[in-house]
Amino acid sequence: MAEEVGSVRVDAWVWAVRLAKTRSAAAGLCRAGHVRVNGERAKPAQALKVGDEVRVRQEEWDRVVIVARLLSKRVGASVAVDCYVDNSPPRPSSDPFNLNAPVATRERGAGRPTKRERRSLDQLFGRGH
Repeated sequence: MAEEVGSVRVDAWVWAVRLAKTRSAAAGLCRAGHVRVNGERAKPAQALKVGDEVRVRQEEWDRVVIVARLLSKRVGASVAVDCYVDNSPPRPSSDPFNLNAPVATRERGAGRPTKRERRSLDQLFGRGH
């Protein structure tokens, strides 16, 4: 098991607890502003301490974790889970055929929508420009 250290870099910790696949990917997330520590954008070399809240933006989803233990070396997934408390919201549905999406219905025999109706439907469903 990895030994605990006094302080550890944000990018190293994010990589060590398997929130990023590689150390350079973790540093890239920090540089791009996708990692926040206690609400502030984190640089890769920023020091972490136990109790800090770390937010990592991944694929349109925020992972919100509280640091429970500091690690400097990458560990197995079962050990990594014990090093943070996961407060992430549920992951959004990745179903391409979202069955919960609202369906536009028209009265039978109403024909095609006019240009005005189509624009209002596009605005309602968040499509368009």
